[in-house]
Amino acid sequence: MEKIIKIGLVASFCLTTLYAEENQKNRNRLHSVKKAIASVQETPQKELDIVDGFNHMFKDAKTTGQILSLYSGLNYEDSQDLYATAVGGFLKYELAKYKGFSGATTFVFSQDVSFLSGSDSKYNSELSSSQKSYTQMSEVYIDYEYGGLKLRGGRQIIDTPLADSDDICMVANSFEAYIATYEYESLSFMGGALLSWQGYDAGIDDPWTKTGEDNTYFGGLSWSDDLIDASLWYYNINGVEGDATANNSYYGDLVGHFHLSKEFFLHTGVQYLKQDELDKSGVASEIYGAMAEIVAYGAGLNIAYNRSLKEDNKQSFSGFGGGTLFTNMDNMIVDVIAVDRDVDAIVAGLSYEYEDFNFLYAYGDFKGSADSSGQKEHIVEQNIGATYEHEDITVGAIYTLQEDKENTGANDGDWNNVRVLLSYNF
Repeated sequence: MEKIIKIGLVASFCLTTLYAEENQKNRNRLHSVKKAIASVQETPQKELDIVDGFNHMFKDAKTTGQILSLYSGLNYEDSQDLYATAVGGFLKYELAKYKGFSGATTFVFSQDVSFLSGSDSKYNSELSSSQKSYTQMSEVYIDYEYGGLKLRGGRQIIDTPLADSDDICMVANSFEAYIATYEYESLSFMGGALLSWQGYDAGIDDPWTKTGEDNTYFGGLSWSDDLIDASLWYYNINGVEGDATANNSYYGDLVGHFHLSKEFFLHTGVQYLKQDELDKSGVASEIYGAMAEIVAYGAGLNIAYNRSLKEDNKQSFSGFGGGTLFTNMDNMIVDVIAVDRDVDAIVAGLSYEYEDFNFLYAYGDFKGSADSSGQKEHIVEQNIGATYEHEDITVGAIYTLQEDKENTGANDGDWNNVRVLLSYNF
């Protein structure tokens, strides 16, 4: 009888652990198409060893990395098609922790494969720059940790609402930054300065672009527990007259996670972004958003909405990276048409996970009212993605189809993009 009780307790513990892991997996779902696509190329983080001697910081250092091959073909209705294939990845070396100190450096590279890439006017420079190769020390930083306080200075990858890695191509965004983080139970604070950045969104032909004439300063307060994620952020993005980024940004969101039954989860959220113009930059906006998603038996059905209110002759700025709006897709974001007009964006999506396979379909409709000249905008984008992930290997494909319903040529008109990737994490 005692043996049966022990077996029952062990089985109960195992089931509880598996259930908790599934609950956490659903709890941490990403609530925009762009963030879900970017997550495909994420690499697992390794826990650093804590050592008792300076020399052991190097002896017990960890090396991680990724080998990546990516094909990207852009097919335009009214202009030249572009395509390229690249191989690359990154290598990261992290020191063990000693008396709260540690550090790391990351080398990122991308090299085009000539015979699988277009030449001259058919060449797609998004993967490895117009020079057909790209190398950079994307991270070089020093960490210090004491209790709930963490300090990091140097080149680093960060993910905040208006500054993020947006890892959808060969090179993720990284920042030269000085950041402090403090965590206490469910509450966390992050603040610091962003000096410059590099990566896909920054433009890989001109790496380490300044984030502003006098840097960008930000601070954020977040709360996270089993039911709620909430955050408030402020960014002071400096610039000179005519700089199309200078503004004060205020962002907040509230997302609830409801466990309706053993297999049903409901996520709901609201968000708000307000931007005030600085230095006659032309950036000023007010954007509201809401989303809802239900997840059951590995499938997810979601809908998201954003409304950008018209500011006369002004535009919105999603920040340094892909941005945080619920309706952000693989390519299309509200910013593209939110110039001197109201914009309504609706995105509906379906996702499904089965063992090592993941599938995603999303349909987005972005409508802009008439601007001061009377011109309207209407862009529809569809994203189809599928991945197979087994241990450290990922095989994936993403198809993006975009249509310009007003035929204004906004966002390059009608086109489609196919990306196929193969990666190995180590």
